[in-house]
Amino acid sequence: MKNINVAVFENNEDLLNELTNYISSVEGYEVCAASANGNVAADLIKRKNPDVAIVDLVLSGLDGFGVLDALKETCSGCLSIAIGGFADDKIVDRAIEHGAVYYLAKPVKAETLMNRIRELSSDRSIEYKVGTDIRDKRKISSLDEKISNIFITIGIPPHIKGFSYLRESIKMAVSEPSIINRVTKELYPSVGEKFSTSASKVERAIRHAIEVAWNRGRTDAISSIFGARVYIGSERPTNSEFIALVADKLILESLD
Repeated sequence: MKNINVAVFENNEDLLNELTNYISSVEGYEVCAASANGNVAADLIKRKNPDVAIVDLVLSGLDGFGVLDALKETCSGCLSIAIGGFADDKIVDRAIEHGAVYYLAKPVKAETLMNRIRELSSDRSIEYKVGTDIRDKRKISSLDEKISNIFITIGIPPHIKGFSYLRESIKMAVSEPSIINRVTKELYPSVGEKFSTSASKVERAIRHAIEVAWNRGRTDAISSIFGARVYIGSERPTNSEFIALVADKLILESLD
């Protein structure tokens, strides 16, 4: 099994060195590219083909959004984590639109960032063997991307814990639809174990994520995603209803 290749593009030289050194010290992960300059980053992406990329939205030369675009165009199998000194939803949404699958607001600790890298790469790390084709990587990451895009469209921000817990729950429901009947006894505990937290915290975080989306009132977006005017106004789905709704949509799409 080969290492997970990580690219680090960070404007602050001290943080760039800290992240590079920390990630390189973790077994199974290797920093294949690092730069504080966006133009250099775009060139490195083409040559190094990273599995995961850390992208500061403020870079010298080409900015972080341009680097995210370069990743989408030349390295579509790469999973990108955007970081920046903003907590504004518009900035977060824009980063996701440009291809980021996760956003972290500064200040960012190396350990926290490494946990996110592990989270994103864990499900597909067993597939990384020497000679793995980029199309295989794209296939593995596509479900995460589809779920993330649904969340962003209906208004679930990626910086809240429920985003990751809910995405993992939906992936489990896609893989094993019957688990929706064992949400409390099996699904929440399984997600909690993966993220080193309790089942009750998983349940609360998922409920909060759904509440955030419905409180934003994006009824047209919700209707366009699910193909029907469901749960309009103050009525919102329960955790299990929402997980089943998104999982069913993704399963049906895979059959087309």
